[in-house]
Order: sequence, then structure tokens, then C-alpha cells
Amino acid sequence: MPDISRLRDFIQSMTRLADRSPSEAEWLEEGGALLKGLIAQDDWLPEALAEPGPTYRQYLLHCDPLERFSVVSFVWGIGQRTPIHNHKVWGLVGMLRGAEVSTTMHPEPGRPMRAGQVDHLAPGEVVGVGSGEDDAHWVTNALTDRASISIHVYGGNIGAIARHTFDAETSAQKPFISGYTNAVVPNLWDRSAELAPAR
Repeated sequence: MPDISRLRDFIQSMTRLADRSPSEAEWLEEGGALLKGLIAQDDWLPEALAEPGPTYRQYLLHCDPLERFSVVSFVWGIGQRTPIHNHKVWGLVGMLRGAEVSTTMHPEPGRPMRAGQVDHLAPGEVVGVGSGEDDAHWVTNALTDRASISIHVYGGNIGAIARHTFDAETSAQKPFISGYTNAVVPNLWDRSAELAPAR
């Protein structure tokens, strides 16, 4: 089991930020800096929450008890991508391993969606996503030979938020709730190993 104290420290810092009732801009700026610190080292993510599957995986790492934010690891297998989707809340994406490409998509009712900004993320990089109605995008693994993993933080319990997927050809929306891949989350609070007397 890796040392997840880095994740615990991040969650504590995000909770202190949440307690200040920050604006969305403050969440994105200050939370983005905290996330950049978390992903600066790739030595803390438990392997059970880093495994690819037949489709992309969304593993819950932590949800604030008041659902003010959630932290998720996304694992992209070779060739995997999301459908075009929105978020309804602010979000931060930090690249931990590999690389991904995010393409903003603009719906035009009854017509094909129009592609917008394309972000290429490499390890250590962080981008923010606003909560506006134009936050639709799709994400794909940029690598053809191995999985990629990004750490996402959202302004709510993202697995329980009613959102939409979009048809690329017609811009038609379809409601969805993503849920999570895992049934258990990391035990952040067992400090027994680090507090045990040295032998």
C-alpha cells in the first residue's frame, strides 16, 4: 500500500478552502494550485484505484461530507474516451500519468456540435473547467501503448449530479448520472503505520 498521506493533506487543505466559502474563481485558482502540488509526485495513488477496465474508470477517492467537492481518479485504457458530456459544477483536472486530450464541444440545437478549445495534458499539468452551460467536452487517452490517469476535483459529488451527454451529430441531450466504479474509498485516517514506534 503506498503512503497516501499526500492525498490526506490535499483533502484537508481543500476542506479548509471549502470552509471559507470561496467563489468559483477562488476554487479554480487556489484549488488548482493545491491539485498541482498533489500530482507533482506519483507515489500515493493506491493501485486498486488506478486499474484500467473495458471502459474508462471513475474511482472516487474522497467526497466532502457536505458534498462541497469530490476527488476522483480517472483511468483511461488504450483508445478509451468519454462521451461528450457536461458537468454542471466547476472542475479541476490534473494529469498524474500518461497524457490526455480534452476537446470542448459547443451544442447547436438540431445541428452537429462545433469543436472548440483542445487541451493536451501532460503529467503535472492542471486545467480548470467552469460550471457554465457551455462546459461540454469529451476526453480521450492520448497514448496508444498504455493507460493514462488524471485526478479530478469537482464542486460537488460528481457521481450523483444529474448531467447530460450529447449527440455529436444533432447536439441532442440525454440525461445521465455517472456514479463511481469503486465501492470503497481509501482509508485516509489509519495513521497506525506512521505513528508506530520505530523498531
